[in-house]
Parts: sequence; C-alpha cells; structure tokens
Amino acid sequence: MTETATDTLVDLSENGSVEPPPVIRTECGWHELLLPAHLATTLMLSMGVALFAFNSFFVSTVLPSAIAEIGGGHLIAWSVSLYLIGSIVAGVTAARLKQRFGARRVLVVATLVFLGGTLTAALADTMEQVLLGRVGQGLGEGVVAAICYALIPALYPSRLVPKVFGVEAIVWTCASFGGPFASGWLAESFSWRTAFLINLPLGLVFLLLALITARTRESLGEQAPVPIAPLVMLAVGLLMILSSGVAQGVWLSAMLLVFGLALLGLSVRQDRRSRSSLMPHTAFGLTSTVGAGLWLVLLMPVAQATSGVYFVFGLQRGFGFGPLAAGGLGAIMAMSWSLVAVLIAHVGTAGARRRAIEAGPVLQFAGMVIVAAGFHWSTLPLLVAGQIVVGAAFGASWAFLSQMLMEASVPGERDKTSGLIPTLQSAGFAIGAAFAGLAGNSLGLAEATASDTSRVAFSTTFLIPVLWTIPAMLLARRATRLAAERPHSPQY
Repeated sequence: MTETATDTLVDLSENGSVEPPPVIRTECGWHELLLPAHLATTLMLSMGVALFAFNSFFVSTVLPSAIAEIGGGHLIAWSVSLYLIGSIVAGVTAARLKQRFGARRVLVVATLVFLGGTLTAALADTMEQVLLGRVGQGLGEGVVAAICYALIPALYPSRLVPKVFGVEAIVWTCASFGGPFASGWLAESFSWRTAFLINLPLGLVFLLLALITARTRESLGEQAPVPIAPLVMLAVGLLMILSSGVAQGVWLSAMLLVFGLALLGLSVRQDRRSRSSLMPHTAFGLTSTVGAGLWLVLLMPVAQATSGVYFVFGLQRGFGFGPLAAGGLGAIMAMSWSLVAVLIAHVGTAGARRRAIEAGPVLQFAGMVIVAAGFHWSTLPLLVAGQIVVGAAFGASWAFLSQMLMEASVPGERDKTSGLIPTLQSAGFAIGAAFAGLAGNSLGLAEATASDTSRVAFSTTFLIPVLWTIPAMLLARRATRLAAERPHSPQY
C-alpha cells in the first residue's frame, strides 16, 4: 500500500483548524509511525512526553541528596508544587502562544526556558535556587506538553492518532517508572546535580527535532493580549490547593482546598467572558462534547491521585515492602495502561470507540473498589488486580477520549482543546492529591501501622475517591452521545 503526500502533510487554515486530507485506505500498521514521513515527528513527541514524565517524578528521588549538601529540607514539598503550578499555568497559555507565534518558535523558546531552569537547579547553592529552577522547568514543560498534544492531529492523519497515543502511553510508563531508578543511580554514583543535568542532552535532542518537524502553517500576527485575570486566579487557586496538602491542621487544609477550588471556578468563568479566551468557550459546559469530555479528563485523574499519594506508602506500611518492591508494584497501573492502549489502538468503528470511552470510568470505579478491598483485607493479589483494572481504565479510554475532543472542537479552538488535555490531567492529579492528603491526614495515615485500625484507614482513603468516578461515568456517556449526534463526524 502506498501513501499520498496529502495523507502526511497537514496544513492549518487561517482559523487554526485542521483541513483533513483525503484518506485512500482504511488499514494502517504500527510500522507507519516509523516510516520517513512520520519518524522524526514520532521521536519528537515521544521525547517531549518522556521529558515531562521524567521531570514530574524524578525529583523526589534526588532531592534528599541535594538537601544533605545545600540544606533547605523544610522547602522540599514546594519542589513538586511549584513545578505543577508553572506547568499548568503555562499549559493553559500554550494554544494562544502557538497561534500567535507558531509551533516551532514557541517550542524552541519553551525548551530553552526548560533548559535554563534545569541549569539553575543543577548549579544551585541553596534550595531557593533549586525551586526557581523547578519553576523554569515547569513553565517550559507545560508549554511543550500542550503543544505536542496539539500537534498530534495536525501532523498525523486521523487513522494514526490512536496509535500515536499508544506510543505516548508506552513512553510515559517507561519514563515515569525508569526515571526515578535512573535518577537515583545517577545521584548515588555521581551527584544529584548530574541527575538534573541529564536533561540537557535530552532537551537539546528535542530542540533539534522540533526545528525539523514542527512546521505547521498558521495565521500569525497580532492578536488580543493574553487575559491576565484568569491566569492570576488559576495560579493562586492552584497555590492554595497544593498548600492544603502541607498545611498544619485539617480545618486549615479544608479551607485552603475549598477556596482554591472556588478560585479555579472563577478563573474558568472569567476566561469565558474574555474577548480572547485561553480555553474553549464550551469548556466545562454540559451541552457539548468538548465541555462534558473535559470534565472527564479532569475527574479521572482526580480519582486516581489517591493511588499516586498512598499506594506505595500503604505497601510499605501495611505489607512491609521495601522502597524498590513497593515502587515496582506501584508501576503496575502504568504498565497496564500502556498494554491496553496498544492492544485497542486498532479499534476503528465509531461504536467501539464510544464504548471504550464509556468503559474508562466504569473500570476505574471497579479497580479502585478492588484496591480498597485489598487494603481492608490485607490481600496483595487484590491490590495487584485493582491496579491492573485501573490501568486498563485509562488505557481503554484515554486515546479515544482525546481524539474525540480534538475532532469535536469548533474551527479555531482545536489547539485550545488539544493543549488543555495534558494540562487538565496535571491539574486533576494536583487536586486529587490535595483531596487524598486531606482524607489521609483526617484518618491518621501518617502514623499508620499494620494494625486493624490502619487497614480501615487505608481502605476508607481509597474508597472516598471512588465517588468521583460516578459523575465521570455519567459524563462519559453524555460526551459520547453528543459526539454521536454530531453531523459529519468521521470517527464518532
């Protein structure tokens, strides 16, 4: 089978929407992603995802060594919080920056900001300088991740998009699982500074690939300025939410969380009123596929965040596992996500894709209940089975959900929708971590041991976020039904 030039070169019209090329075949294989037409692009996107995943997880491994040398242990919690705030705020602005300056130019600048932050952290003499570097890393990576998502529908034909997401899931798993091990080895064998500096060659390779591949044509020029008020509300709201996880006292944590969520809601409302919004105008509404689907993108990570906070901790406290064994079991969810994403990437019928999206929160509900039961009865096979089911929930739904949202976007807003997906995913984990911390602290998990009381505390902590999967199930069904009603929808 041969491939026409129009099947691989996709241009952006003046309003930023993708003009779909004529498709002359219906079957495709994984090998197409490695053909000359797509190889450099696939490598670039994979490198962008790898950097984002690696830098989201590795810092918890190397910072203890940094603190031993330069001090500042009381600031360690902010190393993740400031990175997330920078990443989320920058990710929201990525679509506007791309439309104004072009993908290639923005990727180059964002990568340089990321590399500057990396150097600042690696050469730091104080923890405050490390935190400044983490802000730079977050700002750069937030834009890189958002634009990489936005480029997927622009640089690949629609039939290859699920396979691209399958590859990204594999890369994310490898980076998030192997990153902490690699950074730990570098910190022990050389220095914690080396673990930061490993980003330099990786970032330079990504920069070169971006210069080669990010060549979409867009209508550039002067546009309305970026609305500042929604960004300020977003940043302050996130700061309050993330602070709730380290605040002293349950009531203070709860107040910070509530006020932070209120500010996030005001940020979305203010953005809708803006003449040139940062998000799709239908974001978080219930009358459109994009609005309902973005809720799903947020709620599933909110529910999942409890595992990220307490699963490995629970294995160590409740089952006596060491850090290596507990971390390996904790990675089962990500492995299941990748495997399922690869297995179902070939699904091509509209009905099957809608069912896969709807199955996501249902599987997540079931998996989290199984995990809670595993902690309650101290049964390791249940914990493993629950993690596998939760991973399958994301693997079955995430690629098709992302593609559905991209294709359902109105002309001129596809970049906003695409870039918002990884940004919302990060925001969901941040919000969910705050909820998990509040629940865990209220139930006394910090002092938990292998007693019956601790088993109840762990199981209850894992049951609470199951509540978020119930509206997610309803929203998944709502989003897919609205998508099915859209005229001229090629996939849904």
